[in-house]
Amino acid sequence: MGQFLLLVILQLSAFPFFSGKTEKPATVETITSVEPRSVAIALRFDSLFNSVAQRKGFNGNVLVGIHGTAIYKNSFGYSDLKTKEPLNIKSVFQLASVSKQFTAIAIMMLHEKGKLDYTDTIQKFIPDFPYKNITIKQLLSHRSGLPNYMYFSGKYWKNTKEYLTNQEVLDIMVQYRPHPEFLPDRRYKYSNTGYAMLALIVERISGLPFHEFMDQNVFLPLGMANTFVYNPNSRKTIEYETKGYNRNRRKSYEDFLDGVTGDKGIYSTVEDMFMWDQALYSEKIVKQSTLDEAFTPASYDYKRDNNYGYGFRLDTLADGSRIVYHGGWWRGYNSLFVRRLDDHTTIIILCNKVNWSFGEIKDLLNIVDSAGV
Repeated sequence: MGQFLLLVILQLSAFPFFSGKTEKPATVETITSVEPRSVAIALRFDSLFNSVAQRKGFNGNVLVGIHGTAIYKNSFGYSDLKTKEPLNIKSVFQLASVSKQFTAIAIMMLHEKGKLDYTDTIQKFIPDFPYKNITIKQLLSHRSGLPNYMYFSGKYWKNTKEYLTNQEVLDIMVQYRPHPEFLPDRRYKYSNTGYAMLALIVERISGLPFHEFMDQNVFLPLGMANTFVYNPNSRKTIEYETKGYNRNRRKSYEDFLDGVTGDKGIYSTVEDMFMWDQALYSEKIVKQSTLDEAFTPASYDYKRDNNYGYGFRLDTLADGSRIVYHGGWWRGYNSLFVRRLDDHTTIIILCNKVNWSFGEIKDLLNIVDSAGV
């Protein structure tokens, strides 16, 4: 059964949940004052996600925020499909590629401190890196041409019962030199390897393991108490842990690639991600001018209104409003993090059973826009 948390003053009862059993009344939290438009938006999101939970098996948590207020939060389905342990709003999910924005921000922080320039090559920080003339900016914007470690690692990493690390991905590239996909800056192509190398650069500059750098400089300062970088050698105790499942409801098990971080590997909750969203408006972590550059299309050969910056996908909607967003999928989890900059609308969806049934970003934002009162 999902736990329902709707911030409205209306008297609500008996919302359907994705359970396959008899419906039970929802748990409702009330507040003293909510504008009618927020109530309308919350009700429409609740209708959508109850529908996709029942009809299409959506299993996850949802948060919608407007102008710094979370107007809708809800959980659908289970943290463990076998035991039927229900999700709750504090359940922790793997962010998959939504993790890349955190890696990019770590690089931006070091840039602001004068520790690196975006035009620096990888060799400045990793002298034995075997591919020449690749810059930090090209890693951030997916223009490096590096081969995908997820494809070549299995060829060379024979003990798949041991976790591969970022350093060991580097070691494989140094020893075997997998063929690059194209010359640096030739074109855009999404690169997990590039973000794994960015995390390694953070380590080389800071002298800290990537998970410790993120804890000390991002998660703890922002109060993101339930967010962390996965470390297989020092597993955190998670109160509201989830298990990941594939589309066929089969449990997804960890493998040796889970030891590589920067491109993936961050775990969080919808509430912590909303803290993160708000921090990006506040300059608590990096300056607005730094973010402005990160939110600027970086690929001149790519469609300008649907582009990539540094760690964020970029799009301009038909009405001219700008969104920065990222989706992710990895080992039984999928995620979506959307920020519309013009009106500070935020949509966060974290799932532990792979399912994209909730529709396109424009359809989700249309729910916000069509609820004018």
